[in-house]
Amino acid sequence: MKFTDKLDALMEEKNISKMGLSKKSGIPYTTIVNFYKKGSENIKLSTLKKLADFFEVSLDYLVDDEEEDRQVSSIELINLPLVGKVSCGNGTVVMEEIEKYEATPKEWLNGGEYFYLRAKGDSMSGARISDGDLLLIRKQADVEDGEIAAVVINEEAVLKRVYKQEGTLVLQSENPKYPPIVLTDGRVQIVGKLKKVVISF
Repeated sequence: MKFTDKLDALMEEKNISKMGLSKKSGIPYTTIVNFYKKGSENIKLSTLKKLADFFEVSLDYLVDDEEEDRQVSSIELINLPLVGKVSCGNGTVVMEEIEKYEATPKEWLNGGEYFYLRAKGDSMSGARISDGDLLLIRKQADVEDGEIAAVVINEEAVLKRVYKQEGTLVLQSENPKYPPIVLTDGRVQIVGKLKKVVISF
């Protein structure tokens, strides 16, 4: 069931209109109207949490079309760093210039170490990743062929789809105006796998 279908059903159960939902939840009416234009992928995490708390359902139920279990467990939040710069020296990944910490539902995490990067530019627009979006990254030194990863090239962290071809890394954007980056000399290091995009307005 789509996010907006779930939202309609939840509002019907509470016998509440979009305007009523706005007044009771504190979410601006225009934001609620935009849900129906853009879907759950374009909602800030703080807004999703307000919806989940108001309707007493889990975040996963709201945002995952396949999830039908509405039961809400107490949402445990973990603060993760929003990293401004990633450096790789002597094979060690170092997070630098931490801008702030983002409260993140523990249910989004599945073992390992996580951090956020902020998307820059429009090179991944085809994957619904826009400039300014928060990117939840699971720290790991390798990814499967074709997965989207955070990679460091000449001390700059970028997000690309990674393909491996006989010792060569091909970094593919999701925007046809950007050509693939082909690297063979080890100037790139994979630092993590993209796990979730948190839209930022």
